[in-house]
Amino acid sequence: AQSVKTSANVAEVSQGIDASKKIKGRKRHVAKDTLGLVLAVIVTAASVHDSTGGKRLLDELATSHPSVTKVWADGGYQNSVIQHGASRGIDVEVVKRSTTKGFQPQKKRWVIERTFGWLMQNRRLVRDYEALPQRSRTMVHWAMANKTSRELTGESAPTWRIETGDSDNPA
Repeated sequence: AQSVKTSANVAEVSQGIDASKKIKGRKRHVAKDTLGLVLAVIVTAASVHDSTGGKRLLDELATSHPSVTKVWADGGYQNSVIQHGASRGIDVEVVKRSTTKGFQPQKKRWVIERTFGWLMQNRRLVRDYEALPQRSRTMVHWAMANKTSRELTGESAPTWRIETGDSDNPA
């Protein structure tokens, strides 16, 4: 899950305070496959505990992708999520943080962490501007579709410049 601040136009009922990160806003719960494609997104108030959001995410995942049988989750998801996943036919494995000091990416955790980094490269997702959580969820899907289409076309970043073949003769 990722907590983000909300703008002034977001109703108080759809936001909350994430006590661990001291952020007033919303929380995004995202499920991806090992290729990096987004399978499910749930947007809740930041005050919603990871376990509650995780259960809702597993429900969404089981409904929209019934072939998923294994999920890796971070330490914020507790035994109740593991039990809920088992009731939906999904094996939930909690991946613990590394005990070594310094930055040490872990393959299973890095897939989702880099996704949150990619989301933050989108201006509309740095802060949650959407009045409805459903719209915020859609913005996450749009951002990931944009990222995927850029990867497929070989475009590293959007550009407004016209490329010319001769650098000595600018257009």
